[in-house]
Amino acid sequence: MVDVPTPSPEPEPEDSATVPSPSGSDTDGNLDEDELDMAAQAVEVDLAALLAEREQFLDAYRRAQADFENYRKQAQRRQDEAVARSMGGFVERLLPVLDAVDAAAAQGAKDAVEPIVSALYGALEREGLERIDPKGEPFDPEVAEAVIHEPGEGGAQVVSEVMRTGYRWQGRLLRPALVKVTD
Repeated sequence: MVDVPTPSPEPEPEDSATVPSPSGSDTDGNLDEDELDMAAQAVEVDLAALLAEREQFLDAYRRAQADFENYRKQAQRRQDEAVARSMGGFVERLLPVLDAVDAAAAQGAKDAVEPIVSALYGALEREGLERIDPKGEPFDPEVAEAVIHEPGEGGAQVVSEVMRTGYRWQGRLLRPALVKVTD
């Protein structure tokens, strides 16, 4: 801000009509045009400085608001990832149960365990569990682990039998399928 000089009070001379006042005003108490122009310029300079300062504060506020919004989104994403990892760990601990149910169904207890199996798989699949059963497909080492290799007709490796089902949880591999591969 620019300080506008204020006149210091001086004792008035005895004859005020012949001596101009130190403030530059005429005898009627009005300011002359030069003083008005200087005061207007000072006000304009002060106004411009205040507007520039206001813009700086608005810019800082907007930046802080954007930073906070980015932080909030990042914190939410981290929380979502932590929940997904936690659920993935829970489902991973359930895999032996799923294997036991599959084994019971394979051993002839299919009628007894089928309603339980379908309900359990249905609930887990709705939450993001995918079974990896690559039988008859080309061998993919990213989703299956070959435990047995058999010679075949040559050419591409094909999964001929699934020894243990693999699983994905929300797109992340929990356990690769154990397979028999024919060359």
